[in-house]
Amino acid sequence: MEIYLVRHTTPDVLPGTCYGHSDIDVTETFLAEFEALHPKLRHLKNPVIYSSPLQRCMKLAESMAATFSPQLTVQPDPRLKELNFGDWEMRSWNDIPRGLVDVWAEDHVRHVPPNGESFQQLFQRAQSFVADLQHDQQPALVFTHAGVIRALMGYALGLPLVHTFKLQIDYASVSKIIVAPQFTSVAYVNR
Repeated sequence: MEIYLVRHTTPDVLPGTCYGHSDIDVTETFLAEFEALHPKLRHLKNPVIYSSPLQRCMKLAESMAATFSPQLTVQPDPRLKELNFGDWEMRSWNDIPRGLVDVWAEDHVRHVPPNGESFQQLFQRAQSFVADLQHDQQPALVFTHAGVIRALMGYALGLPLVHTFKLQIDYASVSKIIVAPQFTSVAYVNR
């Protein structure tokens, strides 16, 4: 099965803001980013479309679905949401006590921001999503966030999760993994 992982377009949020699970909109560059993304996906035939339920992903997913067929629907899945930063959501990173951020950063894979989740937990829910897809033969077009894409790239490559943050995942980029019965592989990243 082919899985195309698409990161949302540029979010409408001040630089330096922690916004993982927050439901924020996209900037006025949405149309230009969509138009640049569309040629990378138009070759797909009858894709099944999934999306994080957050509006920055759903807006892109619904716009793309309309280019394939007016009847094509987007299936929202909460497992595709970005990391939940809990009490840090929508706060400037500079306003979060440095000591708390330092403790979290020492082991961001296992440490949990107050009332949030760890990257390991995000990885488990993303992996659960892929496990449910393995019965589909149509290509899956998945609109999600950088954290989920990094987690799934790490899964496909067998990377320790701590190293997945070395992967550059741009806004409105496409990464592709192939899930086969015996192995999972990466076709490309950040295209």
